[in-house]
Amino acid sequence: MKVDQNIEKFAAELSASLADASFVKLVLSNYKGSEPQLQKISARTIETRKGRQLMFQFRYEARDIVKNLSIAAARDEVRRRLAAGFCGGHLFTTRHDVQLDIGKRNSRIKTSRPTFTSSPSSKHDREKHRLIDPNAYYLKALGISTEDGKIKSGQQDKWRQINKFVEILASLIDSSPLKDKPGLSIIDMGSGKGYLTFAAYDHLTKGGQKSVADHDSAIRMTGVEQRPDLVSLCTDIANAGGWDGLKFVQGSIGDVDPGPVDILIALHACDTATDDALYKGIAANASIIIAAPCCHKELRKQITPPEMLAGILKHGIMLERTAETLTDGLRALLLESRGYSTKLFEFVPTEHTPKNNMLVATKKKGGTETSTAARQIDQLRTSFGIREQRLEKLLSKGNIDFSQEYLENTSNVDHG
Repeated sequence: MKVDQNIEKFAAELSASLADASFVKLVLSNYKGSEPQLQKISARTIETRKGRQLMFQFRYEARDIVKNLSIAAARDEVRRRLAAGFCGGHLFTTRHDVQLDIGKRNSRIKTSRPTFTSSPSSKHDREKHRLIDPNAYYLKALGISTEDGKIKSGQQDKWRQINKFVEILASLIDSSPLKDKPGLSIIDMGSGKGYLTFAAYDHLTKGGQKSVADHDSAIRMTGVEQRPDLVSLCTDIANAGGWDGLKFVQGSIGDVDPGPVDILIALHACDTATDDALYKGIAANASIIIAAPCCHKELRKQITPPEMLAGILKHGIMLERTAETLTDGLRALLLESRGYSTKLFEFVPTEHTPKNNMLVATKKKGGTETSTAARQIDQLRTSFGIREQRLEKLLSKGNIDFSQEYLENTSNVDHG
């Protein structure tokens, strides 16, 4: 039997399963064609504005490409791909499975009992609801999405990070007194290309946080960035969107005076720049501080391992990880000693970015007991021979009044 006859049979089975709604999914594998790095193709049905279509996902060595095809065009695409290098095809339906194997001289097609007994959902996006519109103009301007609002294959990790950050920010605001505040002042220290700055502002001003933002002027947000070209780019994009409450300024984290701030953000500020940002947030009495620390260098060269850990921390990788843990742990304790509650958690999975830990601090009600945190800080410094930590040094020289009276009478303080 000729190869093309079995390909035609396989394509006919696909058409029949789509016609009688028994189709579950399709996988083309064992690729031996000429297209570089292509590994396999999978397909499932989706519901779009154009009606029911097949979504094809092309798996390459380092990326994925997704393309939607009409039911009529799907059969031709499968037929063409099987004739151009895919030697294996597996069609899953609720009636039966159909498997096609193509060898050098002949092919074989066979049916077997169905793997699946019911068809999956055909909703276009089976992931959780996204807080950001992929068609937003700033995503296109920043190269995240295409002109038709599709997230680019090479930007999927950044897209996940953007949505996760906005989800975290929205949750923090919603569970705090800021939810009922008529306006918010937010500063993003080290805003870079502004991905997260734009996304946060977009969500808050478009009613995603309904109780906070009735209109654009309710939010005042500033991105701080050292590189003038990025400040210029982000300013142009903000102006193009008519976002009067969003601005970008050039400067370093250590040099900028944020003034009164409700929320301070510092993601991936390198080494002690994170400490500078945390100090600015504490000094400004920010209700919420969000940081994603990066490049933990300061403590590693200071650490003298306790005797019981000397055999473990003689290994460089273990010493590096311990330095990261101690650095972020001390930062959390220092924040707690200044009247904040803290959480350290994984921001996004490590396969998306290696810099994936997030430190969140929320201001607690006045009269909070802070001596436990102070005692634990002293114990850690003594146990590991830590002579100096940037945030602790800044706090000790800052002369910030953290008396009980201050904590009890300061506005924006009610996160208990």
